[in-house]
Amino acid sequence: MMALAQKQSIRPSAQERRRFQRVKVHLLGRYMLSDRREFPCQVINMSPGGLAMLAPGIGNVGERVVAYLDHIGRVEGKITRLLDNGFAMTVGATPRKRDKLAAQLTWLANRQILNLPEDRRHDRIVPRNPMSILKFDDGRAMACRIMDLSLSGAALAAEIKPLVGEPVTLGRVQARVVRHLEEGFAIEFVHAQLPETVEDNVSAQ
Repeated sequence: MMALAQKQSIRPSAQERRRFQRVKVHLLGRYMLSDRREFPCQVINMSPGGLAMLAPGIGNVGERVVAYLDHIGRVEGKITRLLDNGFAMTVGATPRKRDKLAAQLTWLANRQILNLPEDRRHDRIVPRNPMSILKFDDGRAMACRIMDLSLSGAALAAEIKPLVGEPVTLGRVQARVVRHLEEGFAIEFVHAQLPETVEDNVSAQ
């Protein structure tokens, strides 16, 4: 009952909701609650003033959260309400940072998350070893070259292009094919990766 009461009582006011335009997004990342527990997450909508995420570890209303989101970077704020399988939170930012966030969100809303142009250099990782093995659910495997890598996905070149939507495993990382590119195809990871381990995980044989 307590969680239900919290859900009802901390809804943002209509004025607050009107102030910022929420954008539907599909952003993977990680977040940390105030007790320093870390979890993967998926942000499903976001504005410069707040966001809603699907999250396995749900804190309490009013609890401080720090999140690291692919393509956005670090955001922090407080949980405002609990959802069925996640929560909504504020995004604490200066007016200048809010303007930057608004521009980023507009840009994201108009582009595919993967295979972004060169102005996403800060998110790109150049793997020391670009060669890896791509495995399929039916046991097939093929060599591939990693052309582009981020914490949420990769662009690959290989002999054949799998079907869009097909589940695959790159090294140790589960993923699915999301689009075909001129020189290969893009995959999206099922779970966001950490900067410290993503290279080792995707290159694992």
